[in-house]
Amino acid sequence: MSLLYPRLLADQAKPLFDEYRELSIAELAKRVDVSHPSAVYVATGGDRVRPEQLWALRESVVELARQGGFPDASDRARNAEFDVRLAELLHSQMSLVPAEAASRDLWAFLALVLLPDVALWRYPKPPRDRALGTDLTRHVFGRLWWRAQLIFSPADPKPYEALGILGEAAFDQIYARRAALGGSPHLVKAILRVWNELDLRGLNRRETLQDFLKRLLRLAPFVLFDAIDEKALDTELRSAARESVSELLRSKHGDSEESATAVEEQLATVFAKLRSPESPSSPASPPWPASTAVSGIEPHHASVAASTATEPSTDRAEEFTSFEICAGSGAQALGLEQAGFNPVLLLDTKAHACWTIELNRPQWKVLCGDLLHFDPLDHPEVKGVGLFSGGMPRIKSAAAVKRPDDELERAVLRQAVDLVPQIRPKAVLLENLPDLVEKDDFQAERTWMETELQRAGYRVFWKVLDAADFGVPQHRRSGFLVALQETYAEGFVWPSRTVLRVPTVADALGPSMAQGGWPGAKQWARRAARPAPALVGGSERRGGADLGPTGSKRAWAQLGVNGNSLGDDVPDADFPLLEPPRLTVAQTAILQAIPSAWQISGGKTAAYRQIGNALPPPVAHALGTAIATALAG
Repeated sequence: MSLLYPRLLADQAKPLFDEYRELSIAELAKRVDVSHPSAVYVATGGDRVRPEQLWALRESVVELARQGGFPDASDRARNAEFDVRLAELLHSQMSLVPAEAASRDLWAFLALVLLPDVALWRYPKPPRDRALGTDLTRHVFGRLWWRAQLIFSPADPKPYEALGILGEAAFDQIYARRAALGGSPHLVKAILRVWNELDLRGLNRRETLQDFLKRLLRLAPFVLFDAIDEKALDTELRSAARESVSELLRSKHGDSEESATAVEEQLATVFAKLRSPESPSSPASPPWPASTAVSGIEPHHASVAASTATEPSTDRAEEFTSFEICAGSGAQALGLEQAGFNPVLLLDTKAHACWTIELNRPQWKVLCGDLLHFDPLDHPEVKGVGLFSGGMPRIKSAAAVKRPDDELERAVLRQAVDLVPQIRPKAVLLENLPDLVEKDDFQAERTWMETELQRAGYRVFWKVLDAADFGVPQHRRSGFLVALQETYAEGFVWPSRTVLRVPTVADALGPSMAQGGWPGAKQWARRAARPAPALVGGSERRGGADLGPTGSKRAWAQLGVNGNSLGDDVPDADFPLLEPPRLTVAQTAILQAIPSAWQISGGKTAAYRQIGNALPPPVAHALGTAIATALAG
C-alpha cells in the first residue's frame, strides 16, 4: 500500500525556512507537528498517512539521530553512518512510490514540520536546497530515500547493503551529475558492485570515479545497460574500470619501461579480487564483451538488437565533444549530453540563457556573445569537435523578408553554415521551423545550405520530427538538418519514435494542478486528456509571457487552459471550479520535458522565453544517439 504525505508548498515553506534557520535545536523541537495549516495532499494515488504513522516515523528517525549524537554533538563519521541507516529507514518505512517521492513539497514538510530539529541538526544553517527540496539530490531526507531506491535489492538477504559503499559526494557523481547513468537502478547497483571490488589504495578515489563514470557515459549511446544481465554488465563495467585505473596510473608513473612495470604491478593489486572465470587473466588485456545496443527505441516497447560495443578509443573520444551555438536554456545540450556528447563550448547572446546553463552545469564553458562576431581562431577548443549543433532563430522565406530582424535571423543561419568548413566538425545538427524542410518557399535556402556543406565534404539529411513521438506531451514539429562527413554518413539513420502512446496534458500536469487542493482538478484532467499544441510564445517580438498568438490560445482553451498569460501559482482550494487555470512557468517546462531540477534564470518573461524556444531534451537525446551511432561506425 502506498501512502500520500502532506506537502508544504513553496510560498509557505520559504518563510518557515528563513525563520527556522536562526532557531536553536531546542526551539525547533517545540515547533514539531504532524500537520500544518497550509499543507496539502494530492487528490489520488494512495491512502493519506495517518497522524500516528507520522509520529512513529518521527520517533524512529529521532532514535537514529540520538545514536549519532543528536541533539548536542556530531562528527563526520557519525553523520555518514546516520545517513546510511536513515536511508534504509525512510525507504523501508515510508511506503512511498517514486512519483510521490519526486515531490519536493513532501520533503519540505518532513524537514520543516515533522523533523525540523533533526534536519537542522544534520545541516546547521543549511542552504535552501537542504530543506526546501529545490534539488532532491541534496535534500537532507529526500536524497537518502532516492539513494536507497536506486540500490534496493529486494531479493537479497541484506537489500540495502550497497548503501555503505560510497559516500554522499561520490554517490552524487553517479546520481546527480550523471543523469544518463543514475536513472537506472540496474546500472547503479552494478557500478557499486564493481567499485566495491577495487583496491584503490594509493590512488585518488574521486578522480578514478570521475574517469570511470565518463567512460560509462561515452558508452551510454551504444549500450542499453538495462538490457544486459548482471554478470555481463559487471564484466562490461570492470573493463571500463580497468581502463580508468590504467590511464590514471600511466599519468602518475610516466611512459618509461620502469614505469610500465610499476603500472602492471599496481594494476594487479587493484584488480586482485577480479580474477574469476569471466574476468581477464591479464589486467593489461581486457576483453570487450558483447553488449546490447539500441538506437532511438524505448526498451519497454521494442525489441533490442544485440551488437558488439567497445570502449571508445582515445581518437574516438573527440567524436563525443560538441560545440553548440544559440544554446538558449541548455535543453538541447542536456539531451545531447544524455546521448554522450560533452560540450567544449556553448554560445548564446542572451545573458539569462548563459546564466541558466552556468547555474545547472557550472563545469561547461559558456560564451555570452554574438554569433556574427564569433571567430573560431579565438577558440581552438571547437576545432574538429564531434558535433556542431544549434537551435537556430526562425527564419522567413526570402519572399516574406520585410524587416531588418528577418534579415538578421538569416544572417545568423548563414554564419552557422559558414563556420562548418572552418571548424570541421564530424557532424552538424541544426534545428529550425518545419517549413525550412517542407515548403517550396524555402527551396533557395535549402539549396545554398546543401551546396555549401557538400562543398565542404558533408552529406546532408533533412527531416521533420514531432516531439510527441519521443514522449513529449505536445505535438511540436521541428525541422532538422543533419550533415556528416562522408566517412560517417553511411551509418546515419534518423531516430524512430520511442513511445507507443503520446503523453497527454493531463498526464503531464494533472499532479501539479491537483497539488494545491483545487476541487476542479479531476474535471480539468478529463478535458485535458490529449497532447498539447506546440508551446509557443517565446519570441521577443511579442509581449510578455503568454501561450502565443490567437490561434494557439484558442487551442489551449479547448484543453481548459487560459493562454492569455502565465500564472504565479497552481490553482488552490479557493480557485473557481470551472475557471480555466493559467499555466505556471514550471508547468511549461514540464510540457517541454525539461527536468524539474533544471533551474531557469530570470523573471517570468525571461524564463518562459527560454522554455518556449527550447528543443525538448528527449528529441535532442534521440538525435544525438543517432549521430553518435554513426560516428562510432
